[in-house]
Amino acid sequence: MQLSILQSRLAASLIASCLLILLYLTLFSPHFAVALEIWELSPLALDDVDASPGAAARSPLDVAYEPEFAAFDRSIIGRAPAGVTALTNNEAMPMNIPPGSTQFFMFTVLEARGDTVSSLELRSEHDVTDPQVAIDTTATTSTSNTGLEMRLATRQTSRTVYISANTCEQPEVVDPSKTAQGPPQLTLFVSTSASNESPGPLGNAEEQVAVAFVEGAVMYNMTTSGDIFIGVSAPNVTSEFKGTYNLRIAASTDAYFYSYNVAEDADLIWVDSDAQGALLITHNLTQAPDPQQEQKLMSTQPYVMFAHNKKDHSINGLMHSYCGLQNHAQIAATKNGQFSGMVSTGMTKRGPGNLPKQQFFFTGLNSSAEYLGILAKNGNSSISGNGRVAGGGHVSKATQFSTKSGELLPLVVSSHAQILLTNGADHGNCGIIVDLAFCDQVAYSVPSNPNFGNATQLAKFYDDYAAEMYKNFNRSLAQIACEAPSSQRYSLARNCSDCATAYKAWLCSVTIPRCEDFDNPAPYLHPRAMAQPFPNGDALDDAARAQLPLANSLAYNSSRNSRIDKTIQPGPYKELLPCEDLCYDVVRSCPASMGFSCPQPGQIGFSSSYGRRAAAGLTCNYPGSAHQISGSERAAEPPSWTRMGLGAAMAAAGLLLL
Repeated sequence: MQLSILQSRLAASLIASCLLILLYLTLFSPHFAVALEIWELSPLALDDVDASPGAAARSPLDVAYEPEFAAFDRSIIGRAPAGVTALTNNEAMPMNIPPGSTQFFMFTVLEARGDTVSSLELRSEHDVTDPQVAIDTTATTSTSNTGLEMRLATRQTSRTVYISANTCEQPEVVDPSKTAQGPPQLTLFVSTSASNESPGPLGNAEEQVAVAFVEGAVMYNMTTSGDIFIGVSAPNVTSEFKGTYNLRIAASTDAYFYSYNVAEDADLIWVDSDAQGALLITHNLTQAPDPQQEQKLMSTQPYVMFAHNKKDHSINGLMHSYCGLQNHAQIAATKNGQFSGMVSTGMTKRGPGNLPKQQFFFTGLNSSAEYLGILAKNGNSSISGNGRVAGGGHVSKATQFSTKSGELLPLVVSSHAQILLTNGADHGNCGIIVDLAFCDQVAYSVPSNPNFGNATQLAKFYDDYAAEMYKNFNRSLAQIACEAPSSQRYSLARNCSDCATAYKAWLCSVTIPRCEDFDNPAPYLHPRAMAQPFPNGDALDDAARAQLPLANSLAYNSSRNSRIDKTIQPGPYKELLPCEDLCYDVVRSCPASMGFSCPQPGQIGFSSSYGRRAAAGLTCNYPGSAHQISGSERAAEPPSWTRMGLGAAMAAAGLLLL
């Protein structure tokens, strides 16, 4: 068989290769070394190995044993010095620290980065002993050395390391009546110096940084490429305290595992309270309407919350610690938290912007009490725990709120007179209602009576009445040519939808009064139903009541809505009046043919019907209002040309102007 040209060339190449191998073996006759000869002949790559008899006698199972090969630095070995606890990236380490002692930790940036090298890097005889010093690039231009330089340069890249810790437990006060202060705080010490691997109170101040914990939490970051040595020191406590400290500490190259925010503007807003409950809400969780993002937010609950009576000092020193609040806050609105049944949470769009927010409704609180509400995130709100970036929890600045009074105090009406009661029983007659079907922007305290029913029945009473009144308005609006061409419409600036929205906001505010305690002395509050008894039968002193201006007028002796007095029978209370601009908005949004008008300031009836907004604080009621508001949420002062009254509409709806 005749070979082709390619086959002929392949056969010739194979024959030539075989002849060359045979010639090499014949002429040079190479030797092959056995394992024993390596130890006798060549220490060139492992010249730093400790081959002394003492080294051979050590057992690798000994706890204190740590091999010290120059070829392998501590980051590859993965062992911390004796008495030092190694930290893993994004994993919290729990630790007890007795008072007067210091615990030491170590974090290696190389391990945290997860850098990998395809082969072990044995130092050449030209290398320096410090693994952080790069090879002199002028010594060689070979491909292998260039690759080694690149690997060493990668290892030398600095990274920002975030160190954070939370105090979960602290020494307890022996006698709470003698001190309201918490125990002294822990202190974090950080060093990157190999000569200071145990930073602490006795360490060299020039080789370490000291950061004191604040309310049970600490955050510190630094940029480095080497090992970080950490110490946490517990102070000696006095005889006023007993017990030990327990903390969780974490280091990360991604973000703080534990964090807190002490910004002036808290993320939590106090909406309103009654004698046993409180309603709080977050700011808008998004800044611009986005249907997909809104749908996603409404299906989640990103925040948790803690509430604590200010008179109880058990969280003093722990208010920035997530685990500290979880352990000691009186109410923890978290999974398996303390008394979590006392709070319900959900998502809502109520309030400014009609954007997603999360609300918290507390029940079972003490009356006439001041509380701290602390908003927090469990991890980064979607995932939490070890191995997660920012998985330890975030704590926001505390929001202060208070509950209404259960007992009515004497009300000073002049320098010589007080309105007195027949006895000093409980007179709380304001109750919070939320999640109404029609007046969906209403969420505050309203005139109530413990004998009427529960909060759901109370909300239904007010909401049904407002919806009934709106039907009458809707019939009138149906007579307007809302779909007419622009040349025939009643306004080029407003339409029927604007009119309906403005009227609904006004209607819900005037038919559902916002209730405050009768003994609240705020000058912008208006007394109501003074001639009626409280739910328990107590009554105001007639002689003292008669000294009030216009004390015998209907506006003081009955509620704005007569149905409240007939059905609810709350007794005396004070009303936070609707804002005047709600009335003005109806006038400028609806057709003039509907006859809407508003009383002007100074006219009879204005002071008992409407309130005015102030630069700070809640001085009148409006949809989505809260005790704490930001400047962006305040409506601008309405123009003067709209200041005409709404008497005709109020009379048609059966509402009280005076």
